[in-house]
Amino acid sequence: MRLGIDASNLRAGGGVTHLIEMLRAANPRAHGFSQVIVWGGKATLDQVEDRPWLEKASQPLLDKGLSHRVFWQRFRLSTLARMAECELLFVPGGSYAGDFHPVVTMSRNLLPFDWQEMARYGLSLMTVKCLLLRWAQTATFRRADGVIFLTQHAQQAVTQVTGSLRGRVSIIPHGIDERFLCAPRSQRALSDCSSTNPFRLLYVSIVDAYKHQWNVAEAVSRLRSDGVPVVLDLVGPAYGPALERLQKVLLRVDPAHDAIRYLGPVPYQELHRLYGAADACVFASTCENMPNILLEGMASGLPIACSDRKPMPEVLGEAGVYFDPEVVGSIYEALRELLASPALRTEKARTAFDRVADYSWEKCADRTFRFLAKVVVASPPH
Repeated sequence: MRLGIDASNLRAGGGVTHLIEMLRAANPRAHGFSQVIVWGGKATLDQVEDRPWLEKASQPLLDKGLSHRVFWQRFRLSTLARMAECELLFVPGGSYAGDFHPVVTMSRNLLPFDWQEMARYGLSLMTVKCLLLRWAQTATFRRADGVIFLTQHAQQAVTQVTGSLRGRVSIIPHGIDERFLCAPRSQRALSDCSSTNPFRLLYVSIVDAYKHQWNVAEAVSRLRSDGVPVVLDLVGPAYGPALERLQKVLLRVDPAHDAIRYLGPVPYQELHRLYGAADACVFASTCENMPNILLEGMASGLPIACSDRKPMPEVLGEAGVYFDPEVVGSIYEALRELLASPALRTEKARTAFDRVADYSWEKCADRTFRFLAKVVVASPPH
């Protein structure tokens, strides 16, 4: 069998990481696929490692703007898949307007399917973008012969909008890069921390309306007022209005920048070093499909204070101390509990590290290609 993969709208972030790592770990021939053809832009394909069974088909239109990519997918992709004699087309980006079948897609972005979270953006271009994605992905999921979800929560949230799906469905979480793996370290007593050697909290994520970095900053400021020697590093790119909100809070609670630093975006290949220098992680999101950053903290052997919103408990289980990310006092109490007890931190870090073993790219790749092969077998000829 031949498999085609549409990477036309995979240009950065988790989508590209998933494509790179899944293909690196994959053994398509074990599932009956003799060749895999990936259509994408040059920058994306250059990051994909060569394999004997892999053909990287660079498409000049995909190096251009959104309108060119939409045109290519709508009017060129199906023809290319037929010319390549593909038995299946895999569209991990989530939106597909062509007429090739069978096709399998993925749910990657939960924001368009959550009215409450979309409302945080008010009347804005972001809201319009989310509504367009909601429309396009709903149509894609309803027509697809197979849909991959990353968590049970994502499947439930999406199908509440789309209704029952006609195609096959599978839950296949992402994996974690092995360079993040670091066995839990000995936990310091808070009495051993000081202003010159503080307890270091790390929050890695885009600064956005549903990430609540400002609430975490407020909670850390309260801890500092109690005399707790703790500092917070915030890492990630930013959505403009959310960054403005964060900066206003930082100017109020830490004008000298002694305790809370926004470091901006850090290259993905460097992130494991930041985790290695931290004492604990914080994750305060209220809307996630698959919280990859949570996996990174778990793999790094760190104790984690985490949002109690789904799907975080599905991923982290009993390995975290949970809080309501929209209530500063709740974040404060969770952090205070975690910092006060080295024994609790040790227990949570070990449990999280053991749990993350279920999230490997090898398992992700094997489950993905196994599911794709099942869809081919179950689909009638088109």
